[in-house]
Amino acid sequence: MIRLLIVDDHPIVRDGLRAAFEAEPDIHVAGEAANGREGIDRAAALEVDIVLMDLRMPEMDGVTAITALRHSHPHIKTLVLTTFDGDSDVLPAIEAGATGYLLKDAPTDELLRAVRAAAAGEPVLSPSVAGRLMGQVRRPVKAALTDRELQVLALVADGASNRQAAAKLFISEASIKTHLLHIYDKLGVRDRAAAVGEGYRRGLLS
Repeated sequence: MIRLLIVDDHPIVRDGLRAAFEAEPDIHVAGEAANGREGIDRAAALEVDIVLMDLRMPEMDGVTAITALRHSHPHIKTLVLTTFDGDSDVLPAIEAGATGYLLKDAPTDELLRAVRAAAAGEPVLSPSVAGRLMGQVRRPVKAALTDRELQVLALVADGASNRQAAAKLFISEASIKTHLLHIYDKLGVRDRAAAVGEGYRRGLLS
């Protein structure tokens, strides 16, 4: 018997998911939670095998909860079920330790197969998510930013102009422009705003 916990902040979604599993003889919905913090507590208390986890929730988001569960209860598998399939959602969830990633428009049969596969330790990805991960793998690997490039990126993120950044780092404006060109190339972007956005996405800026 697969013991399942549903973690989603929308009661209607939880009700619909519970109904989808009720007729299955090998899956038992052991409980529900409305946010990541509740999910962590109930996953342990209810001794579940699988946590069906939404990503964007109040109090604690899904990625934070997945990370916490992986460290405190590594035997519990987490299967993401969300409406979001952007890189900023998919990659952090997979890196946090999610066993699988499905979208909420998946057919019930696909969801049932995914839960069973996750319980067996098999990775499960919706087609669109698998395509995104393949795209990431196929992108050329860029060199990491140097300490100086990180300093320049941080100043740009704070709104500093090239002249102001040069003054703070005691280097020329030409050097700032050169560093920015290197940053753009390594992050795969074309301008300052995109570099800052990518810097936050990759955790280079806090």
